[in-house]
Amino acid sequence: MSNLEVSMASRGKAAPDRVTQQRLFASSGGYCQNPSCNAPLFRETGTEIIHVAELAHVFAANDDGPRAPGALSVAERGAFENLIVLCSSCHTEIDKAESDYPPALLHEWKARHQVVLQEVFGAKKYASRSEVRKAIERHLAENRALFDVLNPEQPCNENPESEIATKWQAAMRAQILPNNRRILAVLDVNRELMTANELLVLEQFRQHVNDLTLRHLTDVAPANQTRFPADMATIMTEV
Repeated sequence: MSNLEVSMASRGKAAPDRVTQQRLFASSGGYCQNPSCNAPLFRETGTEIIHVAELAHVFAANDDGPRAPGALSVAERGAFENLIVLCSSCHTEIDKAESDYPPALLHEWKARHQVVLQEVFGAKKYASRSEVRKAIERHLAENRALFDVLNPEQPCNENPESEIATKWQAAMRAQILPNNRRILAVLDVNRELMTANELLVLEQFRQHVNDLTLRHLTDVAPANQTRFPADMATIMTEV
């Protein structure tokens, strides 16, 4: 069990369930949701990939915690709306200086984060489908190249202790998942240029990315992990 899971388990019913954890990590995009921080939540130390992500309660999980929950039920304290993804440093700061970080401010951070992600990932509106394709093509190509080299489905790569498995996990966290978030950000900003079928493929891809996020960033495997939709390879090419 990861440190994050141990921390959440200690919150009892005020801890988010798996689906809520998935939504939270997906909404963070792998970055602290404090707009003045935006630190990456998964970092390479040279020999390890560590995560500094923490699920912080806006209103405390316990009655005597920071920003006491008042009339919130225990279930509401563990709901998506009452949680924000922060780096460990920001989480500590908001809880130790709670008067400086009221609930309204934390909710504002979370609401602004999607706009922040678009800026972090360089997402912008384009005039043509070909420009959108060019913006996402190198990310798709890099992910494909990594998969071809480190494919975890190859029999020789199935041993979790193998060097390949370690490299695959590092590539997933440091390159593939950030690339996927960049692709989603660009496509979301340019939805009006997409066909009806491409919009469906986009949502299939989003679910695939969310499942990967849950599996590789929280150590909690989704019950039925979706696969990469094949049509993403040609999305936003000429109709």
